[in-house]
Amino acid sequence: MSLQTEIEICPSADIVDGGRGKRFAVQVRGDDATGFVIRHGGQVFAYLNRCAHVPVELDWFEGEFFESSGTYLMCATHGAVYTPSTGKCEGGPCTGAQLRKIMALEHDGVIYWCPDDLVKAVVA
Repeated sequence: MSLQTEIEICPSADIVDGGRGKRFAVQVRGDDATGFVIRHGGQVFAYLNRCAHVPVELDWFEGEFFESSGTYLMCATHGAVYTPSTGKCEGGPCTGAQLRKIMALEHDGVIYWCPDDLVKAVVA
């Protein structure tokens, strides 16, 4: 039985509902990239920081993923809006597409992410 690798992102208190997210370093197909974690509806969600329309990062400024109402995640480049809990694009140039989900866990006051077949830990 293999154990799930958990990589620490930040303390739970750093991520408030509908507020700033936290970026973290990942690798995708050997290339450096970023993931991000946000909180919505009391739960944490993590995604690859890459718009489903064109592979650019979503945040307006570092950690700013929500649009002004705090209801949707929004791509700063294209204006595509995504449901925070699913990553599904609800409007914009990629309607129906989805952000690439990354497994996020929260326990003992800390938020973690777990590498998978595509999104890997950065090799030092």
